[in-house]
Amino acid sequence: MFPSARVAVFVDGCFWHGCREHGNLPNANRQWWKAKIAANRARDADTDRVLEELDWSSIRVWEHDDVVLAADRIEKLVRERRRRKD
Repeated sequence: MFPSARVAVFVDGCFWHGCREHGNLPNANRQWWKAKIAANRARDADTDRVLEELDWSSIRVWEHDDVVLAADRIEKLVRERRRRKD
């Protein structure tokens, strides 16, 4: 989190947040897991919406994303928002 720039960073796990590349559903209790992951994704979207209403930006990084590229995205947004604020 970068409060001075109003940027929130989330690192989403592939399983828990339903990554289209790496997420999978267990065979046991499949419908329950499908609903659970859908609820997680809906909560993520709602969190992003609320933050945006409060003039925050959020960045979501997948656990499998390249760390350097993710850090570059975060740095770019933080710098842009700090410049905008000045």
